[in-house]
Amino acid sequence: MSNNQTLLAGDIGGTKSLFGIYQDRNCPKQMFKKRYKSKEWGSLDLMLSDFMKSIPSTLNTPERGCFAVAGPVSNNHCTLTNLGWDIDQKHLCNLLNLERLDIINDFNCLIYSLPSIKDNQFTIIQKGKQEKSGDSVAAFIGAGTGLGIAKGILNSNQIKALPSEGGHVEFSPRSQKEWELYNWLKNDLKIQRLSLERVVSGSGLGHIARWRLSHQDSQLHPLRNIAEKWMSNEQNIDIDLPSLVSQAAYTGDNKMKEVVNLWLSAYGSAAGDLALQELCEAGLWIAGGTAAKHLDGIRSDIFLNSFKNKGRFKLYLENIPIMALTDPEIGLYSAACRTRYLAY
Repeated sequence: MSNNQTLLAGDIGGTKSLFGIYQDRNCPKQMFKKRYKSKEWGSLDLMLSDFMKSIPSTLNTPERGCFAVAGPVSNNHCTLTNLGWDIDQKHLCNLLNLERLDIINDFNCLIYSLPSIKDNQFTIIQKGKQEKSGDSVAAFIGAGTGLGIAKGILNSNQIKALPSEGGHVEFSPRSQKEWELYNWLKNDLKIQRLSLERVVSGSGLGHIARWRLSHQDSQLHPLRNIAEKWMSNEQNIDIDLPSLVSQAAYTGDNKMKEVVNLWLSAYGSAAGDLALQELCEAGLWIAGGTAAKHLDGIRSDIFLNSFKNKGRFKLYLENIPIMALTDPEIGLYSAACRTRYLAY
């Protein structure tokens, strides 16, 4: 691929979707972007048609592209987990007149950004002491609309991304409070099995708040009615309950602070489990829409102690580097980085 070739990148999620045009100058440089609220559009085709019409005429038409999508990908096809859209590679190639289009899970795609990631796109949570040698594994976990998990293998010659749907493993309570939450949520949601992302995600934070607000001592809490509307989505009211919970916690609301702390503890434990499973010498990377919003919480003892509380492997986990991806457009950037590889 020659320098300055135009690249198409997309980050398609259940809440928002971003599309961008990049030029390949050793690392992708963004030339144009547009953001969409996914649920405001009836289909991906309509959204993409709008985006392509919006591209400035001064930019060349892209020939290659990559879409990072929030769902499992099989045979170049994906159905978005939290939106229900069908995304098919052949159909989109024809629609967009592309020579090649890669469709890849959004968390799986993040691995491609690491060789060219910039200091202002992440922050270090734990330095760690692992020494990289040969093939190094990097793992990703991120609470957003759902819980994304992936890993990748890096060496001096290539990158191999390995997808995962680890966010859908069983949630395992570790305390009396988590046991009460576990049973309450199964009953409230009318489900037989509670997945990890029902708790460790942005919506999970909302569910924990609903559980806490259902207690007798919270009948007069100002968020109680809001939480009920959020769950029932009455009149399609756009309520961001997780954000309201976080704001309340960080401004002194003790009940919501309890909620956030329970969430951070569960998040830290899940991150520690992943680090053990993957032995990620290239680091554990925390991504997702909530990473930048909860940096203080991720740096806190609540998160880190739960991360390291793995018995005989505590010392090992103390040596794992932990980084938080803080660039809100890292998914889009990763898709652009992946597009660069398509010609090689």
